[in-house]
Amino acid sequence: MTQKFWDIARRASQAHLRTYEGISPLLAQALYNRGFRDADRAREFLFSADPARGGFLSFKGKKEPINNALSRIRRAIKDRQPIVVYGDFDADGVTSTVLLVQTLRALGANVKAYIPHRVDEGYGLNREALEGLARAGNKLVITVDCGIRSVEEVEDGKACGLDIIVTDHHSLGPELPDALSVINPKCDDCEYTEDMLAGVGVAYRLAEALLTTVSQVSLNRQNGKPQLEPDDLLDLVAIGTVADLAPLDRPENRALVRRGLEIINQAKRPGIRALLEVSSLRAGAVSAMNIGYALGPRINAAGRLESAMTAYQLLVTDDEREAIQLAQKLQALNVQRQELTRNAQGLVRTRLEADGLLDVPLIFAADRNFQPGVVGLVAGRLTEEFYRPSVVMEEGDEESRASCRSIPEFDITAALDKRADLLVRHGGHAQAAGFTVQNENIPALKDHLMDMARQAKEAQDWTPRLEVDAEVSPETLSIELADELRLLEPTGHHNSLPVFVTRGLRVVETRTVGKESQHLKLKFARIGQPPLDAIGFNMADYQPQPDDCVDVAYQLEINEWNGHRGVQMRMEDIRPAKYDTISGETVQPEYDD
Repeated sequence: MTQKFWDIARRASQAHLRTYEGISPLLAQALYNRGFRDADRAREFLFSADPARGGFLSFKGKKEPINNALSRIRRAIKDRQPIVVYGDFDADGVTSTVLLVQTLRALGANVKAYIPHRVDEGYGLNREALEGLARAGNKLVITVDCGIRSVEEVEDGKACGLDIIVTDHHSLGPELPDALSVINPKCDDCEYTEDMLAGVGVAYRLAEALLTTVSQVSLNRQNGKPQLEPDDLLDLVAIGTVADLAPLDRPENRALVRRGLEIINQAKRPGIRALLEVSSLRAGAVSAMNIGYALGPRINAAGRLESAMTAYQLLVTDDEREAIQLAQKLQALNVQRQELTRNAQGLVRTRLEADGLLDVPLIFAADRNFQPGVVGLVAGRLTEEFYRPSVVMEEGDEESRASCRSIPEFDITAALDKRADLLVRHGGHAQAAGFTVQNENIPALKDHLMDMARQAKEAQDWTPRLEVDAEVSPETLSIELADELRLLEPTGHHNSLPVFVTRGLRVVETRTVGKESQHLKLKFARIGQPPLDAIGFNMADYQPQPDDCVDVAYQLEINEWNGHRGVQMRMEDIRPAKYDTISGETVQPEYDD
């Protein structure tokens, strides 16, 4: 395991923590650490009602993107013009596509979905697809979760006679596409209050606008009641938002996911019911973490290895039997995806070790046999393992495609922007990006990225940091505390469960679990209380022996199994202890914290 620096938060005064009435000191400290220094704001974060609908009204700019989009879509619906919702092949793109197609169908539109094939077409708009859509008689294309950097492709589509509306959330390029409407909260002239929505969040606000305005002319009504309400779409919003790692400390994302989880747990959608079944999840107990670790990866598996339209069809179908068959297919694809990812990661690690490159500032790995659908996962695993930016490339005959993952200290998209002249296309976020490059430009690009990373590493400390909310005694850990910490739900990116440190825990039982014995299960002794259970995923390399004493950084969670409900430590890091808290003896005379 990569040794982490435990960055323990400054403790708030007891007098200040007492102002958080009705909240335990540990939860109050966690809220304090997250910037909620005022008790009223902390309570509002935990308990406030969801923000009112109508957020689309704030999507204002000089070119009135929402009004232009609504006007063109209403005309297409009225004249029965064929509409295409053009999405992306990841979970955010798939849920965005389903959401907007379902909305438009409820409004009587003649609409179909188009999601490009990852291998054959690559990410985003492409000229061949747009030309084909135009030849088929389509008049309007609405992008979801893509298009913001497709300047040339939008021009190609317009030349074919298509009107194009771009909805996206990715970082802007140097030039915006000259589409009929560009809806992206990151646009400079956009007055929208939240610029960190996922693609599905942006699509939802457009759908909300359509359902609010178009339904006024009775196109969304049956027997006097709406066929579709905005809340009916929130299960899709929650999945796409969590799976795309949109920050959950933002009030709007938090509200959308919280409401969306309520819809998911009702499991009204056949595809959701089937997906929960193959994921061994129970409706009524699904959390944001379950989306991130179970539902999202299975939806993503379709676009990674075959066609994302399989996942699209699962979420859009009303047929129970079809939903079960499609969910089982996604399950099989996900198992295959896991195996391919492990094998590729092992291959890169072996090459780095053999070539003596474990200390390089940036990992740049290329192979003709890498599966394009897993290169991003492999890059992410390598970045986590070595704490370095990683570029993993599938080599082609003339062009190659790569996915990049990075660390907070190095903006990978900004580094690519500096040599955009070497790239066919690229885009992404600060810590996740992708690009296509002509093979003749790969050496120059590699040298550039390596040099940028080297400079950044020399200027900063690249030791991974684990932010710790508080040090606590083992006697403090209880199921009641774990229950209270759930008030922070939905937890995820930028709103994780608190991380605590407990020192001097004595090991009473140790074993490895998992298909490849890669996970570590421990039990720790406590004075006058039952032992504490702990699990560390992918931590089997560090396996203490019974009677060893360790310090542990962990998240406290509830483990439910066979009707038993208990508290469990989900270990984030572990190291030898200085003291044994049970005997009070020193066990490590030399100790580096």
